[in-house]
Amino acid sequence: MRQIVLNILIAFLWVLFQDEHSFVFSTFVAGYVIGLIVIYILHRFFNQEFYPKKIWVVIKFLAVYLYQLITSSLSIINYILFKTKDMNPGLLTYETSLKNDWSITFLTILIIITPGSTVIRISKATNKFFIHSIDVSEKEKESLLKNIKQYENLILEVTQ
Repeated sequence: MRQIVLNILIAFLWVLFQDEHSFVFSTFVAGYVIGLIVIYILHRFFNQEFYPKKIWVVIKFLAVYLYQLITSSLSIINYILFKTKDMNPGLLTYETSLKNDWSITFLTILIIITPGSTVIRISKATNKFFIHSIDVSEKEKESLLKNIKQYENLILEVTQ
């Protein structure tokens, strides 16, 4: 957070030092890029990672989530329209390696928002999720657990 604020401050100072009569957005962008270069040179003194890496991880996370949301929505539509007799609803468990309450809550929300599955219970002692899925056949179960693991890895990447 400190790096972003410092970068915006450098950009505003750059605009002020340009001696222009009005605020020019292109000058601000140039100052922001100069601020990025300065912060990259000095980021080891912040004891933090260079902040554009975090922004990239968040963009990657959103892209993966939107892809999963669209594909699972299409899968649910397919089940509703064509495979209502082939559905095999049931429960499955997933043990997470997340330790932080915020991370576990975020993973729970991602599972619930994704169509076709919902979290019924979370065991506090073992961090085990009990999930109800619309189809627990081997193929679908493996796909769901892989998607949850992908969410978990992205959450770990964002929070570290």
